[in-house]
Amino acid sequence: MDNAILARAYAPVDLTIHLADQGIAKTVLVQAAATVHETEYLLGIADATDSVAGVVGWVDFEQPGDLGHLKRLSAHPKFLGVRPMIQDIEDVNWMLRDDVQWGFRALCDLDLTLDALGFPIHLDNFLTLLTRYPDMRVVIDHCMKPRIRDHAQGPEVFQDWADGMSRLADQTGAYCKFSGLLTEANADWSIQEIRPYANHVLRGCGADRVMWGSDWPVCRLRADYNTWFETAQTLTSDLSSQGRAQIFGGSAADFYRLDI
Repeated sequence: MDNAILARAYAPVDLTIHLADQGIAKTVLVQAAATVHETEYLLGIADATDSVAGVVGWVDFEQPGDLGHLKRLSAHPKFLGVRPMIQDIEDVNWMLRDDVQWGFRALCDLDLTLDALGFPIHLDNFLTLLTRYPDMRVVIDHCMKPRIRDHAQGPEVFQDWADGMSRLADQTGAYCKFSGLLTEANADWSIQEIRPYANHVLRGCGADRVMWGSDWPVCRLRADYNTWFETAQTLTSDLSSQGRAQIFGGSAADFYRLDI
């Protein structure tokens, strides 16, 4: 990886100052590498770090034998679920393939979560998948990464994403992570170009199914942790105090069943 921001190693101490700045007591670590080894590494950090409430890891859905890993990991009190790297898989229909369905069934059987990481092109398939497994607990990562930087190409860029997100909000019980929007915008992003996307997610899912996420350290490609946190505070400033409390902690605790 050539990017200096993403290539360096990060440790809990790098995040601690940001959590303290914003009065955040607990956080959830989400995998970045498609390996079981990284999942075990993150669980080790969680064991040693009081501020880490849980870990979303990874297993190989293309290897049915990884059911053993999933069962073993599920015994860890801070293991919450998995995130297949669907955004990086060339086959847009991968999640609907017969050979990977064991993984989604196992999440239901073991009562684990799925972080749905994809692009707007995956919206219809995620609707099919979530409808197929109505008992699966799912959160849409990064608002399904709308193409904010392409917004100027025409209204259909926003509308296609918005329609797909509305179907997921209306027809499934999926939650949505209020995160990742800055990295889908241009380097000179403004709150005005982010606001329509934030508003659509907030209206569609409601505060009870929206959780703020830092996307740190990836967010550093566009802004530091505090800037994104404060931007998100501004984007939700017209909500009730109860609604904001849900978005900035309550929804994540409910979805991941965190004992905090």
